[in-house]
Amino acid sequence: QVQLVESGGGLVRPGTSLRLSCAASGPPSSIYAMGWFRQAPGKEREFVAQINLSGAVKDYTNSVKGRFTISRDNAKNTVYLQMNSLKPEDTAIYYCAAGSKYYTGQKDPESTDFESWGQGIQVTVSS
Repeated sequence: QVQLVESGGGLVRPGTSLRLSCAASGPPSSIYAMGWFRQAPGKEREFVAQINLSGAVKDYTNSVKGRFTISRDNAKNTVYLQMNSLKPEDTAIYYCAAGSKYYTGQKDPESTDFESWGQGIQVTVSS
């Protein structure tokens, strides 16, 4: 059974940075492609970023391109989301996800492309 634990969320001012971490544990074959999704109040969960097993392939939703960077440290079974130039519209609960494929094969994956999920962590961007 895969466990994903997010950390690093909080309340920050617009224009600042935050780094989310997601520590994974469980069968290695279930922690290949990893990603981040988010859900704002009253909205559906949306894709933010994903990274393949080797870290060579990264995809982002258009609204975060150039501001967010996803990375992973396979030795630590941890994936990161560096968020720069944060905006109020980035406010949401952020969820870490893991899948059993090396890469989802979709540049804009759905929630169903990942099998395991973290509990989520709140990120609030407000002045």
